Amino acid sequence: MELGLALDDANAKVGGMAKHTWRRVELGEPVRDLSYAKLDKLLRWAPGSSLAVLAGDAAVPVEASGADPDVLISRLPREAIDEEARDVIQLATIATTRGLTSDEIRALSDRVVHDLRERGII
Repeated sequence: MELGLALDDANAKVGGMAKHTWRRVELGEPVRDLSYAKLDKLLRWAPGSSLAVLAGDAAVPVEASGADPDVLISRLPREAIDEEARDVIQLATIATTRGLTSDEIRALSDRVVHDLRERGII
């Protein structure tokens, strides 16, 4: 309501969702995780906030940086961002590779988070 978003084709389109999916969200019906990710962006929330709200937690708003309106700044603490990134990397690694030990998967996720941090991506 604060953002003036209503159930209509225009907002569904801006959010990258079909009107049917938008309606399911409005009705509180489950949708795919990808749809929740699109909703996070539309609501100006940090990734994962929609799912957090469904679990009873609070959303984390993001704000546009002054220099570039396409760059969003999360209010999540740096450690939380790093931990979320590690979790995603570890789950993706487990889902797509075979034969890596848990120590190797942790080392890989730590390295990717470090490299992303060094490049200013997270």
